[in-house]
Amino acid sequence: MIRVALIDDQPLFRGGIAMILDSQPDVEVVARESSALNLSSTVRASAPDVILMDVRMPGIDGITATRQLVADLGDEAPKVLVLTTFDVDEAAARAIEAGASGFVLKDAQPEFLLASVRAVADGSQVVAASATRRLFERHGTRTRPGPEYDALTVREREILVRAASGLSNAEIAQAEFLSEATVKTHISRILAKLSLRDRVQLVVYAYEHGLV
Repeated sequence: MIRVALIDDQPLFRGGIAMILDSQPDVEVVARESSALNLSSTVRASAPDVILMDVRMPGIDGITATRQLVADLGDEAPKVLVLTTFDVDEAAARAIEAGASGFVLKDAQPEFLLASVRAVADGSQVVAASATRRLFERHGTRTRPGPEYDALTVREREILVRAASGLSNAEIAQAEFLSEATVKTHISRILAKLSLRDRVQLVVYAYEHGLV
């Protein structure tokens, strides 16, 4: 069962999304809030796997809330999927940078929303690498990699660039003449060395530091 917390300041929208989610046998809405002001407390009380959160809300926006949640709970923080109105949105870019695992348009089809929730719960990204790069091309800045990048081996740097370019583990394995299991191990080590949560943040890191 995928436990979902829904954070949105519009009651009708919040109720409609909750109905869609609760209609599924493998999804359960465990919290509904109109504000992210007490998000860490909500998470501790309801233990969601995924947070569906509006990126723009009064009081505290989804970007700030995501950043605070990751700071408070670290690796124990649930996955965050932000809801936005525009497909190329500076706020969505900043939310991903803050630790969100992707974004979904508010007018997305119910089937896509459900698939996105399931994908994020499973540890996958729901924003294509090209879309993430497009966001940061418009709204991001580039800086040189820090000392953490020096800790990567030559092979890890090659795999980092391939993963950030949108290649799957299978495609990386074929290009690097490795097994998928080995690629998965390399990806895990890269994320750990760079203190990144997932492949979405890996794409962000690679773009922000001019690696792709």
